[in-house]
Amino acid sequence: MSQTIPQYDRDDAVLVLEDGQVYVGEPYGALGETTGEIVFATAMTGYQETLTDPSYDRQIVVQTFPHIGDTGVNSEDPESSRIWVAGYIVRDPSPNVSNWRAEGSLDDDLKKNEIVGLSHIDTRKLVRHLRSAGVMRAGIFSGDALVDAATGALKTIDQLMDVVKSTPQMAGLSLYDEVSTKETYTIEPCGEFEGKEPLYTVAAVDLGIKGMTPHRMAERGCRVHVVPSTVTFQEIQDLNPDGVFFSNGPGDPGEADQIVDLLRQVLDAGYPYFGICFGNQIFGRALGFGTYKLKFGHRGINQPVKDLTTGKVEVTAHNHGFAVDAPIGETVEAPYDNGKYGKVFVSHIDLNDDVVEGLQCMDIPAFSVQYHPEAAAGPHDAAYLFDRFCELMKNNPRTGKEGK
Repeated sequence: MSQTIPQYDRDDAVLVLEDGQVYVGEPYGALGETTGEIVFATAMTGYQETLTDPSYDRQIVVQTFPHIGDTGVNSEDPESSRIWVAGYIVRDPSPNVSNWRAEGSLDDDLKKNEIVGLSHIDTRKLVRHLRSAGVMRAGIFSGDALVDAATGALKTIDQLMDVVKSTPQMAGLSLYDEVSTKETYTIEPCGEFEGKEPLYTVAAVDLGIKGMTPHRMAERGCRVHVVPSTVTFQEIQDLNPDGVFFSNGPGDPGEADQIVDLLRQVLDAGYPYFGICFGNQIFGRALGFGTYKLKFGHRGINQPVKDLTTGKVEVTAHNHGFAVDAPIGETVEAPYDNGKYGKVFVSHIDLNDDVVEGLQCMDIPAFSVQYHPEAAAGPHDAAYLFDRFCELMKNNPRTGKEGK
């Protein structure tokens, strides 16, 4: 059934989906034009962590929770050095900021970072549509972006649609180099380990890392060297790490052959490995499994996951649109190179849709999860995974630290 195109004027903000859906609302944040893959996040809190998560690079984020912005923004909660979302959509932005930690308003922060947004539309209707039709390309247009510079007239929906359809599809995009650090930096042990010699040294490959992730390792006595996505295996070896970590990140894991090859060198050398999110997808590919794009993905801090090794159910934080294609409920030979990495099984599953949420090897010290145990924002149910990584490093013969 075709949609009647709503009327709009120069003071409005217009959202155009590539399948022809159009929503007219009010500008929020900066005025202008932005395009990307439109996705939705189900978190009720933690919008500042969402906005600064590099995994949202080139994505327009719709918040399902209607009231956003009441706690403002501060300089402590960002997960990276900037806002990464391509655009931001909320139903009812808070007109007031009321929180003792606030240092400014979300609206002002979006303007300062030139993030084009839209508000006061029926986000419930929009999300229901994305759940049934699947995520897709979209564009937000406001201010001068709604005006044809040649004629001075309002642009037509067809003109706006041309811009949307010129946007690259997320499937097939390689984005991890775009968001990675350009230079290595180090996070020293903190908390009870502050000022002490590290228990373990970790090489963390930044494919879009969130700031809380190395912090969780530092809390456990790790010195974490965060290295660029362009790092070579020799450069990792030169750090003399006790373990190697691959982070979350944006884009299609099917377009990451260079990173997959790097991980295989890490596994071949016997380093303990832990991967999160994109790092899980890269691990799956390194083991010889495929990856695929989900219809609308998992994004939010309330996703139920079962740890099949313990039977426990965790409420977890997610941000992914791709998943690993591996058999659930059985232990199999890792398909790559005639099973050179031995036995592997799916360790975690999403209880909403049975998507693979973790992999664990039995013959090499390596495991990964698809979700975000660093819990920023999010529940702390999965923090034990950092302890598992430390145990792997502690018990790995190549580190010489057994029993310490």
